[in-house]
Amino acid sequence: MSSNAFIEPLPVIDFVTQLLNRDVTSRILSDSDRVKIKKALRGVKVEVTHRENVRRRYRIFGLTSQATRELTFPVDERGTMKSVVEYFYETYGFVIRHSQWPCLQVGNQQRPNYLPMEVCRIIEGQRYSKRLSDDQIAALLKVTCQRPHEREQDIMQTVHHNAYHDDPYAKEFGIKISENLASVEARILPAPWLKYHDTGREKDCLPQVGQWNMVNKKMVNGGVVNNWICINFSRKVHDSVACRFCHELAQMCHISGMAFNPEPVFPPVTGRSDQVERVLKTQYHDAMTKLQPQKKELDLLIVILPDKNGSLYGDLKRICETDLGIISQCCLTRNVFEMQKRYLANVSLKINVKVGGRNTVLVDAISRRIPLVTDRPTIIFGADVTHPQPGEDSRPSIAAVVASQDWPEITKYAGLVCAQAHRQELIQDLYKTWQDPVRGTMTGGMIQELLISFRRATGQKPQRIIFYRDGVSEGQFYQVLLYELDAIRKACASLEPNYQPPVTFVVVQKRHHTRLFANNHRNRHSVDTSGNILPGTVVDSKICHPTEFDFYLCSHAGVKGTSRPAHYHVLWDENYFTADGLQSLTNNLCYTYARCTRSVSIVPPAYYAHLAAFRARFYMEPESSDPGSISSGAAAGIGGMGGAGPRRTRVSCANAAVRPLPALKENIKRVMFYC
Repeated sequence: MSSNAFIEPLPVIDFVTQLLNRDVTSRILSDSDRVKIKKALRGVKVEVTHRENVRRRYRIFGLTSQATRELTFPVDERGTMKSVVEYFYETYGFVIRHSQWPCLQVGNQQRPNYLPMEVCRIIEGQRYSKRLSDDQIAALLKVTCQRPHEREQDIMQTVHHNAYHDDPYAKEFGIKISENLASVEARILPAPWLKYHDTGREKDCLPQVGQWNMVNKKMVNGGVVNNWICINFSRKVHDSVACRFCHELAQMCHISGMAFNPEPVFPPVTGRSDQVERVLKTQYHDAMTKLQPQKKELDLLIVILPDKNGSLYGDLKRICETDLGIISQCCLTRNVFEMQKRYLANVSLKINVKVGGRNTVLVDAISRRIPLVTDRPTIIFGADVTHPQPGEDSRPSIAAVVASQDWPEITKYAGLVCAQAHRQELIQDLYKTWQDPVRGTMTGGMIQELLISFRRATGQKPQRIIFYRDGVSEGQFYQVLLYELDAIRKACASLEPNYQPPVTFVVVQKRHHTRLFANNHRNRHSVDTSGNILPGTVVDSKICHPTEFDFYLCSHAGVKGTSRPAHYHVLWDENYFTADGLQSLTNNLCYTYARCTRSVSIVPPAYYAHLAAFRARFYMEPESSDPGSISSGAAAGIGGMGGAGPRRTRVSCANAAVRPLPALKENIKRVMFYC
C-alpha cells in the first residue's frame, strides 16, 4: 500500500495565496514569486469556471511574462489585436479583477491559450509529485506511519474490501487472489563482531538487535586534529556558549580516541550569515597567516548554524570543499544549547572519518575471514545518480561514485561527483577519453581515478571488484549493466593491458512495496521492540526472481513505522559468490556505516554515494532564471480559443551542454567529506 500527497482542489487564486503564505491579490508579483508559482503549477490540470455549463479542462505549462491587462492576441486573419480583459468582458460578460497578475498558459507550447487565474479551479485527485516542505513531510509521515501489525491489518482489510473473488475481470482472465499474505521462509543472519582500539575498556563489541554505543570504546584509528577554528553564524549563540560547546566537543573527540587539540587557533568568531563567503575566506586567511610560518595546515572548521538556515549550509559546504579545501563540521543552534553527550559522540564519529580516521572495522576483516574479500586485494564501489525534482526541467542529474581505499578493512571510502544530462540514469563519467593536442588520446574517468587512489593508499592494485549500484529501476537493469560494466572494463584496461579483475555488479533498491511481517507479532525471538522483523532477516525464495540471483535483506532495526527491506539483485557475478557469501558480506558491511552506531538499511558504499550526490547539488549555481515562459503576442489563444500566428517552442534543456561541477580539492577527495 502506498501513500501520496494530493493537490487541494482550490480556485487557483486561493492556491497561490496559500503557496506564497500571504495575501497578494492587491500587488504585482515579484520575479521570485512568479518562479515559485510556475514551479508549483506546471503540469497541474485545471477547469474553467467562467463559462456557465461548460467545464473545459486544461493542463498548465507556464505563466505569461506580462500582466493580464497588458496581454493582447490576434482575433482575425488581418492581425487585429484585442486585449484579454476586453475579450473576457465582451464574450463572457466576465470582469477580470486581478488584471495585474499574469495569465496561466495552458494547452501546448506551440499554440498556448491564456487563462486568467481567477477563472480556473484545480481539478480534484491529482498527485503532487514535486518536493514537499519539511512540515508537509512530517505531517504525511504522522498520518501514514504505522506499526507492522497495524499495517498488516490495514492491507488485509483493504484486500477483503476490494473483493477480488467477485471481480468480473479477474474471473474472465482466470486470476485468483488469495486473501492471506504469502508465507515465506526467512533466515536471520548474525551480527558481526566489531573491533575497537585496544586502549579502550571494550576492545571489541557484538551489536545487539542492530545497535550498540561508544561507551568504554575508542575509535579503532583516531584521526588527528591539531589546528582548528570555530565560526558562529547564529545570533542566539553568545561567544561564551560557543566556547563551552567547542570545549565539550573537543573533549568528546579526545575521549573517543582522536588526537584533538583542546585549544583552537583563535577563539570562536561570530559571522553574518548573509556574508558567508567573505567571513569564511577572511577567517581561513587569518588562520593560515598564523599557521604557515610553522608549516602547519588547518585541519578542521567547526560551524554553528541557525536552526533554519536556508541556503547557508549549502553555500558553506560549496566554498569549503571546492574553493578553500577545508573539512567542515556544522552544528545546529538547538544542539549547541542542549550539548547532549549522545549528540557530541555522534558528531565525533563524523569528524573522525572526515579527517581520515576509522571508527570501527569488522573483526573478520582484520583476521582475513571474509570469503572473496580478504583473501586478495578487493575494492568495493558504491554508485548512485540523483535527479532533480519533477518540474525542474533544466537542472542536471548528479552522479556519485565512492570506492573503498583500505584493504582488508574496507571501511574508508573516497568519493567523486559529476554533473550529467537531465534525468540521465547511466553514469557518463565512469570512463572517458579525449584528445590532447600534445599527448594524443587521453583516458580518465571516475573508475580509473578511484583505482589509482586505491593503489596509492594500499600499495596494491585491486584483484577483485564488487560494485553496488543504487537507484536503478527494473526496466533499466540491463541497459545500466551493459553500459557501466563496459566502462569498468575499459577503465581497468586503460591502466594496464590485460588488467581485467573479476566484477560482481549488484543493484540495490529501496523503492518497492514489499514488506515482511513476522508470522507471530508477539514472538520476541522474531521481532524487535518496534514490532518489526529483526535486523539480519533475509528472504531469497518464493517472492524473488525464479531464475536470477536476488534477495531481500532487512539489515536495520526498526525505529518508526514498518521496516522496508532492501532488495539486492545481482546482475553480473564473475567472483562466483554463494548466496550465503554475498548476503553475509552485505549484512556485515551494514554495521560499518560511519555516521552512527547502528546497522543501516542499505549497504554503506551505496549510502555514501547517495550522500555524495546529494552534497554535490549544493555545488551548482542556484537557479534564478525563469525558463519556459512565453511572452505575449501572436502565439496565443484566449479562454480556450486557439489563436493563429507563428509558433514558438521552448528549447528542451535535456540536450543542452551540462555545465561541469566545480572540482573538489585534492585533500577533500581523499576523505569521507560527505559524512
